[in-house]
Amino acid sequence: MPCRTFTYLSPADREPIRTMLSGRDDPNNSVEPVVQDILATVRKDGDAALIAYTRKFDCAEFIPAMLRVPADTLANAAAGIPADDLAIILEAAANIRAFHERQKQNSWFTTGEDGTVLGQMIRPVDRVGLYVPGGQGGNTPLISSMLMNAIPAQVAGVPSLAVMSPPRADGTPNPYILAAAHALGIDEVYACGSAWAIAALAFGTETIAPVDVIAGPGNIFVATAKRMLIGTVGIDMIAGPSEILIIADGTARADQVAADMLSQAEHDPLASSVLITDSTALAEAVRTELVTQTAALPRSDIARTALADWGAIVTTDSMAHAVELSNAIAPEHLEVIVADPWSLLPTIRNAGAIFLGANSPEPVGDYFAGPNHVLPTNGTARFSSALSVETFTKKSSIIAASATFTQGNAAKIARLARLEGLEAHARSAESRTR
Repeated sequence: MPCRTFTYLSPADREPIRTMLSGRDDPNNSVEPVVQDILATVRKDGDAALIAYTRKFDCAEFIPAMLRVPADTLANAAAGIPADDLAIILEAAANIRAFHERQKQNSWFTTGEDGTVLGQMIRPVDRVGLYVPGGQGGNTPLISSMLMNAIPAQVAGVPSLAVMSPPRADGTPNPYILAAAHALGIDEVYACGSAWAIAALAFGTETIAPVDVIAGPGNIFVATAKRMLIGTVGIDMIAGPSEILIIADGTARADQVAADMLSQAEHDPLASSVLITDSTALAEAVRTELVTQTAALPRSDIARTALADWGAIVTTDSMAHAVELSNAIAPEHLEVIVADPWSLLPTIRNAGAIFLGANSPEPVGDYFAGPNHVLPTNGTARFSSALSVETFTKKSSIIAASATFTQGNAAKIARLARLEGLEAHARSAESRTR
């Protein structure tokens, strides 16, 4: 049996499923003291700390001159990767940029009859730091993370972007990451990884200027550093292990559903893959497919562990109950593979991204379609949204009150201030009537 099975017929059946998934968000408190020490060391020692940590964990021969990647190295990387690969990166980037351009918001103002002007001014933050993992030993670079994090910041109008990516044993980040940075017009890239890279972005060092917002995925040390620096800098989100939930009916193909479940299970032993279906025949067929397809995967051990610990096939009696359970789980990725997926969309309330129809598997969104793949996990889709242009902007309220407005309302303002025990506030308002 590749994963657990449940039956869901009413909210009373919800608890065993939620209990199974709840263990994935159990924090590893043992990491916090280590990260706290790293943050303090980088804040105190700056570049010297970055060099020391990098020599210890990534490249034994690392020297200060290797910290910032030269612009010609970025250009050479773009010229050095296969032209077909570069063309794919550029096409994906264009799709992502086109989608995020539609997210841009405008400042606005409104004028009252008495001449008071109120409004909201939207501006990009001044500087953003992007963390891009290098993958296993720098050999599986997260190119898509570079695109998904950098492009919204660029569309927002952020004038200064710094990229951090851990070096390989030779002291350089993966050339695909460098090529993607060059393709996006980013020339500030540092060979620096893990929690010390996050600390450098937050506090600054002799070489690296501090940033206002940090975005990008990473391991438990990166995630913990970001969480501990909330308030010092803005962050995109604290992302947990990847997850997918598929609502499918009898029209779905079992081989496709199993493939989609495995697309997340291969990420991480903590990844969650859940199928909810009203077809017992599909449930059985998917179970068989999972066994067959898992055995053929290069990362079969990871996928098998993820399915056994956090995977589930849930049978239900209706699509209404399927959506009800999905809304309670609030998955990162939600696929709807039913005869008429659009008919269910109005009832879906909680999901990071929604993939409608059999032709919309999760990897289409992960890499190429355009919407952002940085999504809320662990049920936070109940109140959180995908990374967007808004992540890299700030909004200032504008108040230009007329004399008529302030003088006419001064007594009311003063009364509210005095109810709160703030006499100086009251007198400030009243001073405008004299």
